Amino acid sequence: MGTTGDAPAPAGDPQDRHRTHPPATKQRTTLVFTYGTLKRGFSNHRLLEELFASGDASLVGPAVTSARLPLVCGPYRVPFLLNLPGAGAGAHRVRGEAYAVTARGLARLDELEGVETGHYERLAVAVDLEGGGAVDAIAYFAHRSYANDMWRRSGEKGVPEYTHGVAAGYVRRKDRPQGQTFLEQIRIFNSSPPNPLNNPS
Repeated sequence: MGTTGDAPAPAGDPQDRHRTHPPATKQRTTLVFTYGTLKRGFSNHRLLEELFASGDASLVGPAVTSARLPLVCGPYRVPFLLNLPGAGAGAHRVRGEAYAVTARGLARLDELEGVETGHYERLAVAVDLEGGGAVDAIAYFAHRSYANDMWRRSGEKGVPEYTHGVAAGYVRRKDRPQGQTFLEQIRIFNSSPPNPLNNPS
């Protein structure tokens, strides 16, 4: 979830980002698997910090996808999980983090991920929690309208985890060229020749 935008700066203590957070309030929650910039230590995690503070999210812990899925970088080193199970040797069991999120928190994540505008789509995914079994979650996948093109553009090679090394060169939304939608930027990226410097590996 590398997202179309960047989360606003948190109102609380910046040191709070690596602390354990109490469970979300007793509202019904959805398990969300994050694999990109929403993870701890990445630029959009501050949105989850805001949701921790309001009781709309809590960290469940490290998780890995049960199935092998492609994780690639698109324009500006934005990460995309592709809903192409068993896509071949270039797919991996992707490592990330699981969070319990309320309906209000989920709406905030949907907004960040551009669900309404077709940037990402929220789909079911099975994940294995660290120290536990397989559970059902949701994740923000690259939209089906461009996922296959992005897989071809990546040379059908993905990575098992969006690390700081893989993310090197990530460009925040405010620093990207203006005057084009994110979908236009994705289309331009997918139609350009593969560039080894853009390869996630």
